[in-house]
Amino acid sequence: MRCRRVKIRNKMGLHARPAAEFVRRARTYRSKILIVRGGAKYSATSILEVLTACVNCGAFLTLMAEGPDSEEALEGLVGLIRDIGERAED
Repeated sequence: MRCRRVKIRNKMGLHARPAAEFVRRARTYRSKILIVRGGAKYSATSILEVLTACVNCGAFLTLMAEGPDSEEALEGLVGLIRDIGERAED
């Protein structure tokens, strides 16, 4: 299983619209992808679980992926989180 740690920079955190965008992207990969926050694990392909993770601005989370495209999935999702943060800062 591969892991990446990322900081949320979007002022609103991973709230409804960015969370939906994140889940849509996560569903494009064949790997199993999890969000780890505060010792709990949440499915990155479930909007309810992503929202339940309560990822606020400044929070760190770990993305874990296991499967045939795990590295690509992590790169894509970390990049998306960074893009969402940059869009919010403009």
